[in-house]
Order: sequence, then structure tokens, then C-alpha cells
Amino acid sequence: MSTDSPRFAMVAGEASGDLLAGLLLGGLKTRWPGLQSHGIGGPRMAAQGFEAWWPHSKLAVRGYLEVLLRLRELLGIRKSLGDRLLRERPDAFIGIDAPDFNLGLETRLKAQGIKSIHFVSPSVWAWRGERILKIGAAVDHMLCLFPFEPAMYAKHGIAATYVGHPLADAIPLEVPRAPARAALGLAPDDTVVALLPGSRRSEVKYIAPRLLAAATLMKRRRPGLKFVFPVVPGLRDMVEPLVRSEAADTGVMLLDGQSHEALAACDVTLIGSGTATLEAALFKRPMVITYNMNWLEWHRLRRLQYQPWVGLPNILSNDFVVPELLQDAGHPEALANAAFDWLDDPARCAQVVARFDALHRQLRCNTAQAATDAIEKVLRA
Repeated sequence: MSTDSPRFAMVAGEASGDLLAGLLLGGLKTRWPGLQSHGIGGPRMAAQGFEAWWPHSKLAVRGYLEVLLRLRELLGIRKSLGDRLLRERPDAFIGIDAPDFNLGLETRLKAQGIKSIHFVSPSVWAWRGERILKIGAAVDHMLCLFPFEPAMYAKHGIAATYVGHPLADAIPLEVPRAPARAALGLAPDDTVVALLPGSRRSEVKYIAPRLLAAATLMKRRRPGLKFVFPVVPGLRDMVEPLVRSEAADTGVMLLDGQSHEALAACDVTLIGSGTATLEAALFKRPMVITYNMNWLEWHRLRRLQYQPWVGLPNILSNDFVVPELLQDAGHPEALANAAFDWLDDPARCAQVVARFDALHRQLRCNTAQAATDAIEKVLRA
């Protein structure tokens, strides 16, 4: 390995992985200004000089049915990528989340002597715990976002380092609401609700209609409410017809990305379970977590679940800090009522802000530097 220009192959499978990888690449470039990186990624990685051989959107699938429909394509991409990496021999492969795609690729690369690092532990502590055996065969080192994870890996002889969460570093401990509202054309005294169904097409399909219908109900009860809806690049073609059918007279403001601006500006968010819920917690925003998916897939996952929570803020707090209205429970009226419960209870909002502030400080430990230190040790081992 060149001391100042290592070559890293990376795979990030969707918008949240692209965000994490972009932040990680920033830290890696500080250590190694001449590094080269390539593989599968998105715009935030590209902004750090990453060369995408495939766009990260190719891997943005959810659930067994969607995977099965695209299985041949996904396996073809993974084989082609693996073949190329075995020819070109990068100094290390760094898989960013996307465990169903990355762990198989990492196993192949590790067996052929390419160092394998995985960033973001699969949630084996929440469901599908048997995957930890596959992880042991796939990775040389696991970079963990949460403090309880390394001890779990140590029990299985897997090297792991707690590096904190890069979003906790990137998001200030206090984010003023007024500048974000001004940037979005909102008034300082507006009551603002952010609608964040998720970054995948399937999440827009299953979750966005409920959020928009809830917004319509809320608008009827309080006409002065304002709604913002960050739209992931490439999904506007799905979102606009849904707005016309579910919330035509609600005045929903569609944003081009800008999820952080929406969270900074809002008073409460209706939000799909996923990384975005942790972002909302780091912005100290009250939220109502929801999720909806294919009925068969839902019941399969519920049988595999170990914990009573699905939202990251609740999992990390070991408590129902914010409501979770999932599947049938997440109908529009219930979502609207839960949002009003926050808006009408300032004392409760203050309590959740304090809980989220403590969580933010716990996860804040200069992730880019900590991860880079761990990666350097792997490279020199």
C-alpha cells in the first residue's frame, strides 16, 4: 500500500449509505489526501472524488419480494464487481451498510486476501442474530455506530471498534430553526410538519400516501399548518401524483432533497422508520415513526424481531420515547392524532429534546477520525 494514496473499493446501497460513506471519505481524505475510491455509490461520495461504477440506486431494494424480482440483476452486479476487484486488488474493501449485498461480496474478497471492513453493523441485536456467523467469515473489522455493539462481536472473536455516528458529528448540538425556515420561505411563527416516508421507491409507494392523507386531515383541523416533503432525487415522478391524489389542497411543499433543512425547520415530523429517524433525533425534533410494507413481508419480519421497538431513537433509548405506528396501526387518522399530541404538549416536547440531546452527545466522538484510525490499523496488520 502506498502510504499516502491507498486505493479503497466501497459499496453504499442507498441514500443513507451514501450519506455515511461521504462523511467517512471526508475523514479518510484528511489522512490520505491522495486516496482513490471506487465501486458503487451516490452523489455525496462523488463529491469526495469517488468513482461510481454503478449508482447506489441500483441496490435500493426492500423486502424479499422486491429482491426476488431483481435478484438476477443484483447477483450479476455483485459478481461483476467482485471479478473486477479481484483483478485490480484494492488495498481494502469497505462495505457501507447494505449487508445482504455486501457480506457475500466481502466473504469472497476476504477469502482471496483482500482486507474487508464493514461500516455499520447489521442489526443482529434486533433481528436475524444468526448473521453474526456470516459476518465473522466476511469481515476483518467491523466499524460500529453504537457503543454496545463491539462487546457483542468480541464474544464471537470478531474485531470491532465503536466509532460513534458520523451524523452526530455533522449535525450541530443545537440547530436554530429560524434560518432553516427562512431558507425554505417559511415564516418564523409557522407551525411546520415534515413528511419523510423514506428514500426507496417502495417506501414512497407504501408510506407516502398515508403521510399525505394524514397531512390532509391535519390541514382540515388546523388550516394554518405548513407541510414540507423532501423528495429524494429521482423520485419526484412518484411523489407528485401522490400529492395530487392524497393532498391536492393541502399546500405540501416539495423540496429537492433538503431533508436536513426540513428537519431543522419543522415542529414535528411524520417519518418512516430508518436512518432518518436518528437524524430527526439529532435535530431534537419530536416525531411519529411509521412503517408499512407488503403484508407477508411484515409478518415474516415481526416473527424475527427480538425487541419491542423498530425506531432507532427508541432502540438506543431502550424506551418508547416517541410513538411507533406501524402497518395497520399507522393509518392517517392515528398519525394525525399522534402529531397533534406533540404539537399540543410543549412540556412533553421539552422532555424529548432533553433525551435526544443526551443521545446526541453519546454518539458524538469524531467518527471520521476514529474510523480512519481503525482502518489504518487494518491496513498495516
